Amino acid sequence: MEEHGTSLESLMIVVSIAFIVPILLHRFRLKMIPVVVAEIVAGLILGTSGFNLVSSDQWLELLSLFGFIYLMFLSGLEIDFSSFQSKQSNKPQKGPHPLWVSLFIFLGILTISFGLSNLFVLMGIVKDPYLMTIIIATISLGVVVPVLKEKRLTETPLGQTILMVTVVSDLITMILLAVYISISSGKVEQMLYLLLFFAVVIATYFFIRTFRGGKAFEVLKAGTVQLGTRAVFALIIMFVVLSETLEVEIILGAFLAGVIVSLLAPNKEFVHQLDSFGYGFLIPIFFVMIGVNLDIWELFKSPKILIFIPLLLIVLLISKLVPALILKKWFSWNEVIGSGILLSSTLSLVIAAATVAAEVGIITETMKGALILVAVLSCLLAPIGFNYFFPERKHEKKVIAIVGANHITLPVSQDLLKEGYEVELYTSQPPAKETKDEKYSRFPVIEVASLEVEELRKAGTFEADITVFATMDDEVNICLATYAVEEAGIEQVVVRVEDPEKHSHITQDARMTVMSTLYASRTLLKAVIEYPSAVKLITQHDDSIQEVKMNNGSLHNMLLKDLPFLGDTLILRIYRGDSFIIPHGTTEIKFGDRLLVSGEANYIHEMRRMLE
Repeated sequence: MEEHGTSLESLMIVVSIAFIVPILLHRFRLKMIPVVVAEIVAGLILGTSGFNLVSSDQWLELLSLFGFIYLMFLSGLEIDFSSFQSKQSNKPQKGPHPLWVSLFIFLGILTISFGLSNLFVLMGIVKDPYLMTIIIATISLGVVVPVLKEKRLTETPLGQTILMVTVVSDLITMILLAVYISISSGKVEQMLYLLLFFAVVIATYFFIRTFRGGKAFEVLKAGTVQLGTRAVFALIIMFVVLSETLEVEIILGAFLAGVIVSLLAPNKEFVHQLDSFGYGFLIPIFFVMIGVNLDIWELFKSPKILIFIPLLLIVLLISKLVPALILKKWFSWNEVIGSGILLSSTLSLVIAAATVAAEVGIITETMKGALILVAVLSCLLAPIGFNYFFPERKHEKKVIAIVGANHITLPVSQDLLKEGYEVELYTSQPPAKETKDEKYSRFPVIEVASLEVEELRKAGTFEADITVFATMDDEVNICLATYAVEEAGIEQVVVRVEDPEKHSHITQDARMTVMSTLYASRTLLKAVIEYPSAVKLITQHDDSIQEVKMNNGSLHNMLLKDLPFLGDTLILRIYRGDSFIIPHGTTEIKFGDRLLVSGEANYIHEMRRMLE
């Protein structure tokens, strides 16, 4: 009973640390420090290297192992395979092609890492250049993604390229590590086991993809059954047990379970639930226990290790910064240097590689501790260096292309210009030359030979963020809008169609909005008569009513009354899917919600910054 009590006390301390650490980081505004790094540091303070208040036991070892397995699963789940697909678009490519440039950069990282690893071998610091190559070539998704989101770079060409380099590195180095461990075991049949394992994984993916769309499965996903969650954990355990049976590393089994779930394209809310469980319970225990078991004082006993730690930090930076120089073709020096520094961050896979390598006897426990310490330091230094070099991103105006110059679009273009948009008004029938300079010079008119797809494509119409097709010809508007959605891939299209009978000819797509001036006039007149104050609120030009999208996963399921940034704003409606919710203080906001808000412009801007 005494041993059982001690286990529970240690578990209570570890779980308490996991609870307190993010609160302290938020309280002291230490945003540059990743939570996982702070958890390792807390473990150092309370573990072997510090006050020795927590000791490893059966309970904590088991939960820590589950945390490690789940972390590898989420690493596979974080890979967005849609970014590997080349989208058909007539927009000219702005900046580098993320996939091809990322592959070239990673090849450079791998080559330089191998050369620098051999340098360590010549210095007598390490014995195996291959494991060190994998360790140097890794990049931490868990550090790169939050930093890019904070800078609002994930949708920019540079952000997409950095993200793709990280994804490629994460995927390839994980597979290389599993292959390396299998080969280093010295068994010829081990490679056959590895191939068999991959064959089972591929067969499992196609089996799940075939049967997951059944009606029974859809019914069971809801309510207390939560079949999707059960299926995920069954898949993880199955792959971990299979990998252990075939003597393949369990990290690969967990990782590929995450890859399969990612390939099946689950909805964002379900992914967030999986993240919440992992990062809310299991994974913090794993990181805290890393700090608890790490004896940093042992590192100071070896002069060779003391030299190795700063050298490896420098090597991590060189291996990422040099290949990133190719980005100078498209971006500034500050952006390139900042990107190279951010890519030098590494954490989860280094810890995984060090843990596995120590277990099979490839490296010593002291070397394992040194590698983990370097990983922690890189996660502290890389975001700080990135923020120092990377320039503040200027707010880019949203581009609106309007096709058709007439009595409706001309005044609207002026209103949009006043509100800060960049407007392009395309017409094939320009005003007469003698009146153009006098009457129409203030309008952003762009003349084209004809309002046909090819002419508008050459003029850059389909490069805008929003396109509006409002000529006097319904057929032209429908044809151009269909092309804009289906071929050009524009996210928001407005099409003017006056004939109600032609509405059935319009593509049924959520990105397309149909407008009729006759219907709009009737609706507006009725609204002015019945709800004049509501119309005044919507039509006044002081940005007092706007729509804000909820894309911040950390605020998922938070009550409206607990939001810290509401200020002088009022949430009028919450649109969720095809329905809307009348908000109350106890209403939960969810990932993907669209909030209709009213209030002072500066408060709405702050809300947009926090939510989007």
